[in-house]
Amino acid sequence: MSDARHHVLVLPERDAAEEVAEGLTARFPTLDEPELVRDALAGEDDAEDAQWLVVLDDPDGVCDPRELDQVAQAHDGWLER
Repeated sequence: MSDARHHVLVLPERDAAEEVAEGLTARFPTLDEPELVRDALAGEDDAEDAQWLVVLDDPDGVCDPRELDQVAQAHDGWLER
């Protein structure tokens, strides 16, 4: 079984999620490219009511969660804990 750490940044818009993913790829080039996932809010049918998740695998624990949270907050999001 893997000890892989997963960080999930929650962002309000796809553009912000794509920008964050690109920034994380540049900042941590040794990690796999982050995965973007659209997450519809519970009970909402409208496509506008969706969050975007940036999922980053960090098997060696090189990412500082505080830094990731700051990145997410700069885009009106947060780091899921």
